[in-house]
Formats: sequence, structure tokens, C-alpha cells
Amino acid sequence: MTPRAPLAWKPVGAVAGAAFLVLLLTIGRYDYHRDELYFRMVGAHPKWGYVDQPPFTPLMVRGCIELFGDTVWAIRIPGLFFIAGAAFLLALVAREIGGGALAQTLAAAGVLTTFPLVAGHITITAAPDLVMWLLVILSLMRALLRDSPRYFLWAGLFAGIALYNKHLVILLLLTFAAGLLAVGPRGVLATKWLWAGAGIAVIVGLPNLLYQIANDFPQIHMAGALAENKGDDARITLLPLQLLWLGPFFVPVWVAGLVTLWRRPELRPVRAFAVAYPLMLVLLFVIAGQPYYSFGLLAALFAIGAVPTVRWLGDRTARRWLLGAAVVVNCGVAIVSSLPVLPIGVVGDTPVPAMNQGISDEIGWPRYVAQVKAVYDALPAEDKPRTVLLTGNYGEAGSLDRYGKPLGLPDVYSGQNELWYLGPPPESATVVVLVSQGDPARSKAFGSCEERAHLDNGYGVDNEEQTARVYVCRDRTGTWAELWPRFQHFD
Repeated sequence: MTPRAPLAWKPVGAVAGAAFLVLLLTIGRYDYHRDELYFRMVGAHPKWGYVDQPPFTPLMVRGCIELFGDTVWAIRIPGLFFIAGAAFLLALVAREIGGGALAQTLAAAGVLTTFPLVAGHITITAAPDLVMWLLVILSLMRALLRDSPRYFLWAGLFAGIALYNKHLVILLLLTFAAGLLAVGPRGVLATKWLWAGAGIAVIVGLPNLLYQIANDFPQIHMAGALAENKGDDARITLLPLQLLWLGPFFVPVWVAGLVTLWRRPELRPVRAFAVAYPLMLVLLFVIAGQPYYSFGLLAALFAIGAVPTVRWLGDRTARRWLLGAAVVVNCGVAIVSSLPVLPIGVVGDTPVPAMNQGISDEIGWPRYVAQVKAVYDALPAEDKPRTVLLTGNYGEAGSLDRYGKPLGLPDVYSGQNELWYLGPPPESATVVVLVSQGDPARSKAFGSCEERAHLDNGYGVDNEEQTARVYVCRDRTGTWAELWPRFQHFD
């Protein structure tokens, strides 16, 4: 069994605290992200699952609103704790293979990189997924390295819980199992403890599975839509983004993690992780999965690589200075490019929005809503009681729901993802203020649509809404019940 040093609480806690602090200081800058606006809407309708994802994150957003108020900072509170917790989990992964205080601290510094900071700042599924993946990976490592198969039960429990946030943990389990078949220890696959853990995962995740069965596996349909709409981009960016998620200066560290799993005989029981990662990349390429799906495993490899990296430093001062400079530069660039640090008035003149779509998707919502309101206000008084808002995407719908109602705007509807299932407008709605990136004539739902405005955030930041137009549409060509299927789309 690999000797383990004590957990380096103070330095690891300092890294976790630094991540917590930088996320706290930027928690309310800019505005909601489009996904947060979407979760805010669908979370108001509790279910065991939604067409595009399990229930955890939407319901978490709703819970934060109930506890702390309907504000952007309120729904971002959990992300601070998820990322701080991930710092300790990364340190524990490094400790599991013999990493001391410095290796644990370097491993924890993985949370001060691009993807974790984005995931911690914006309330999306990625932060809780990272924590759950690391818990599963750590449990599997302990089961195998400590020859303590009871940890398979914990791995199963965490995997079952993870299913309520995303089903991506299945990718981890499948590729790890394939790794065990390829490089061993194959006997583990026949142990009662592993299968008991698998049983726990199924039992814990059963309500979520039953929802999928009862609703014709909507997650499969959603995955197919994502592959069709974004599959080419996902395949093209899959490998480059693996080099950027943790920052270019940290690439040698996680590569060292892969190498050390192969070279160190005492790590042979967990060598399957070295196989699982490339297998996962191949799988993601085949299914056109999003490049970030592999990040939880990549982060664990980084934590493993922290141990040989520290060993490489030895007592050489120059190498220690080199590593220190790399960590500072890597984390500094990540903070500036991942978080809303720059003044909003200048961010459009920098490469940050192009580097991080999450930043561009936080900008402009109140201005967009004001522009839609101007179109609504210009309608004849007799039209307003029979007017509804209709949007092409959930970001626009979420912003109009959040900011429009206090301004007196009517109800908003959208056909994207789960919002379509909230139902069509009432039959009394004969006038539609439509926000769309496409040509409304294509739907053939209205006899006439007149363009009245072009959305502009005023900051020179290019995002999806900069291509949107606002139309006033009349003369429906059928009932809403007949027309509503035309507006459904997954993306």
C-alpha cells in the first residue's frame, strides 16, 4: 500500500480560500448567464427530470432563490463551495498516491484554472459534476490502492447521486471498466463489492431512470440534437480544449499523471485511469460529445501528476522558481479570461469574449429587455391585452421573464428545450412580439411579421442576441395547439 502523508490542511485550505474569494469578489459582476436564466424558469416547475437534463441544478437554483432572494449572486453561492470543495478533493487524490504537502497544494491549484473558475462562477451543471466525479474517482482509487473494496460502495453512492445532475458519470464508469478489462486488475470486475456498488448506483438513481423511461428517454433525443447542431465544432475543438481547460502551463503536469500511472508499479491497480482518459476522448469524438465532458477525469490526472512534478523539482531552486512562475501566470490568465474582472465597458475591446463564451453570454440582458419593451410599448392600446412574447432561445425567454415582468411586459413563451413543455400561449393571444435570430416566415405560423428592432447590448460584445431581431406578428394561421409543435427545438 502506498504510504500517505497527512492532508495538508493549511496550504490546501489557502488555495481553496483563494478560489472562494476570487469567485466571491466577482459573483455579482456583469449579469446572469443565459443558462442561469433558463434554470431560473424551469426550476419553478419541479420535476424528476427535464428534457435536457436531470433535476439537480434547476432545483438548486430555485432553492437559492427561495432562501436568498431572486438575485444573480444568490444563485451563484453554491458554486463557491463546490469549487472550494474540489480543491480538497484534488489534494486527496494526490495524497492517495503518496503526495506530500507541496504536491497536494499544486493539485488543489487546479481549481484556479479556466474551466473550474467558469464552472464556479456560473451556476451550471459543471461544478457539481466535477465534485461528484472526483468523489467517484477518489473512492475507486481507495478501493484499489488500499485493497479496501468497501469503497466501491461509496463510488456507487456518489455515482447514483451524480445521475441527478448529469448522466455523464456513466462515461467515466464505462471507460474505467474498459480500462480494467484492458490493463487490469480484471479480477476486480468479478468482486461482489464492485457489483454491490453498481447496484447502489442504480437504486439511488432509479427515480431519474424511471423518468427517462416514462418520457421516451428525452436525454437521448437531446444528445442527438446537440450532436447534430454542435457536433462538428465539438469534434474540432475536442483536443485543443483539453490543452486549455487547465491552462497550457499545467499540461505537462497532467501528462506526467498519465505517464506515472504507467511507470510506477505500485499504481498498477489504478492504471485503468490512464486508459480511461484516451478512451473517453475517442468516445466523445464518436458521439460528438462536448469537449468539457472529460474534465473531471482530466482534473484527477492533473492531481496525480502533481506528485511526480514535485519529485522532479527536488532541491533545485531554479526549478521551484520556474514552477512557481508557471502557476502564477497560468492562474492569473485564467482569472482574467474566465471571470468578469474587466470593466464591462472595455471587455468588448479585448479577446476575452472570444476566449470565453460564458463572459459574452452575461452581457446585455437588461438592455435587450428594454429594447423589447420599447416595441411592446409602441403597440396600440387595444392590442396589448392580447399580446404575448415569444422567443427563439431560452436566454431571451429567461431575461424577459426576469426583467420584463416588473416592467409590465406580458408572459413569455419559447419552444426551446424544456420551455416548450410549459405549453403554448393562450388562444386569446392574437398579437406576438417575437424575438428571433431566424426568419419568422419559415414557421408559416403568422400571416404577417414586421421587424421593429434589432437587439444591441451597446458594449460591442458579440453574443447570440446581437443577431436577433424583434418582430410584431399577427394573423395566426391556426390555433396555438396546432402551431406549437412547429416552435419546438432542442439545442
